[in-house]
Amino acid sequence: MTPSTRSEPPLIIAGREYRSRLLVGTGKYKDFDETRRATEASGAEIVTVAIRRSNIGQNPDEPNLLDVLPPEQYTLLPNTAGCYTADDAVRTCRLARELLDGHTLVKLEVLGDQKTLYPDVVATLEAAERLVADGFDVMVYTSDDPLIARRLEEIGCCAVMPLAAPIGSGLGIQNRYNILEIVENAKVPVLVDAGVGTASDAAIAMELGCDGVLMNTAIAEAGDPVRMANAMRLAIEAGREAYLAGRMPRKRYASASSPLDGTFF
Repeated sequence: MTPSTRSEPPLIIAGREYRSRLLVGTGKYKDFDETRRATEASGAEIVTVAIRRSNIGQNPDEPNLLDVLPPEQYTLLPNTAGCYTADDAVRTCRLARELLDGHTLVKLEVLGDQKTLYPDVVATLEAAERLVADGFDVMVYTSDDPLIARRLEEIGCCAVMPLAAPIGSGLGIQNRYNILEIVENAKVPVLVDAGVGTASDAAIAMELGCDGVLMNTAIAEAGDPVRMANAMRLAIEAGREAYLAGRMPRKRYASASSPLDGTFF
């Protein structure tokens, strides 16, 4: 680890510090063992759990995800995947709080339709207001609209998570300038969520100044999920280091690498 990395402030979400800026999902793996191995390889400290699709104790006779990803080791981030109304999202977050003994950190997503899985921003705003008022720490999945991102921050969300591209598409960041606009104006962490396909996508998000990246499909559906998880970890670290270092200016014409002054011809 380089000195510059050691001196960097940690990622802070809802008052808690994290070393890793990579957040990972727990779905789409072939089994819990692969989930565990990929999560370990990613170095992630925050893992998302789809309450409607994962057993974390609500079904006592089924395998429990918490047996392989214990809350003592990871910060669980219950999410509202599969919710299409504000009411459903709020209800799901309250269920997660009951199952996890008062846990208040949640990832809010309210989807608009089943084909694109784009967020319904109107319902998202409504659900965010209700959850914040109910004492939740809300990390919110949203479109890459800078105005909506600002409104969600004003409501009190502890992190804003604009999509890079549609969920599970693997298309990478489609509108870098919108992401950059959100990053430059936000006073809370900004994490790219959805659309990452490979390591270079994650590095670009970090080079834009994002505080982190959340992904699931890019790792789980890779040919070798464990190896891809490690690649994503390295990409996040490299992208963050490049952002902190500051890239060279883009130039229209070539510039000699070696100085010409004082040389002999």
